[in-house]
Amino acid sequence: MPSRQNAMGEYVRIVGINGYHAGFSPTPALGNASTFIRRRDFLLVELVTDAGISGWGEVFSSPFAAAAFIKAKLAGLVLGQSPRDFGRLWRSMLGTLGYDRRGAAMMAVSAIDMALHDAAARAEGISVAALLGGVLRSRMLAYASGPFIAEQGGPYAHYGEHVEGLLRRGFRAIKPRAGVSPRADGAMARALRQQVGDDVALMVDINQGYTVGSAIESAKRMEEAALLWIEEPLQPEDIPGYQAVARAVPCAIAGGEALASLASYRDFLQAGTFSVLQPDLTVCGGFSGLARVAALAEAYDVPVMPHVFGTVVNFHAALQMAALLPARRGGGPLPYPFMECDVTPNPLLTLLGTPELAADGTIGLPEGPGIGIALDGAALAPWLTEHWHLAL
Repeated sequence: MPSRQNAMGEYVRIVGINGYHAGFSPTPALGNASTFIRRRDFLLVELVTDAGISGWGEVFSSPFAAAAFIKAKLAGLVLGQSPRDFGRLWRSMLGTLGYDRRGAAMMAVSAIDMALHDAAARAEGISVAALLGGVLRSRMLAYASGPFIAEQGGPYAHYGEHVEGLLRRGFRAIKPRAGVSPRADGAMARALRQQVGDDVALMVDINQGYTVGSAIESAKRMEEAALLWIEEPLQPEDIPGYQAVARAVPCAIAGGEALASLASYRDFLQAGTFSVLQPDLTVCGGFSGLARVAALAEAYDVPVMPHVFGTVVNFHAALQMAALLPARRGGGPLPYPFMECDVTPNPLLTLLGTPELAADGTIGLPEGPGIGIALDGAALAPWLTEHWHLAL
């Protein structure tokens, strides 16, 4: 399709920004090694153009602070501009960060960058993946992000039943939360391996919950379960700790979702900490940021797959990004990258339906333009806590 132009023959311009603060309280609370999640709040950002085309972005970690930064710093840079200029605008937005290059300001940049790409691709009538050079694959192995630690009863007691349901849904890769204690982790992982057999991939996520010694002990106790990776066993910027764990255990160590700047990824890659890198589009600079992280990781021959644990926006954006990443063999049923699927009750993920898996456990890239979904802000009404609008 030809590029969309406005009535004056110019490429579409951004004329408005909508911010939707939406959230819900999961029941039961979602437990991991660090906390119990009792509230999930998000910021969905909609860039509106003069051609009636919208682009969507998301903040999942610091939505209220990011919203303030968009209003104060970023809106003036993007209003009146063409979404097609996402590269120039990304550079301009980075120039506003000051000292906050790994926090809420970068998350605000991430959301705007995601929305710029979505709008630009929609204006061309193509997918974001096509806009960025063309897909390498149209299907990816989906992995279940769950089950989570229970607050009452045995923390892992419900895992067997939950995993059985995931197998029935067609998942061939499952990532439960771990970190109760090294001994309990070992028993849980061995039981799940016996339950799922040898053909289903197992990973665990410790959510930054352990010290170095406990992480190493837990990894050794889980060794019989033949895990593909152990995710975030330590605090996110503990480079010496991650080096110690990576050297002490044979299992791959994964992480990177909490990193934002390109320099932070460089430091971890130089230190030889991660065997699997998991940047999040909503944290590391959107499509522009993650593309640079992926290029850096490729120089170290470290596979990349997007971390995604948010709404329908980040999920479909991550699908577009995963379709662009080079394949690497990691020992699972199919080559990396895998696609992370939140399997907890999340109404903001299932706004447009529950993602369906094929018989081989894969999920397909949507065929629509942009990130592949047609989202209407009105659909967020049941979970909306605040809405704001900025205009030229």
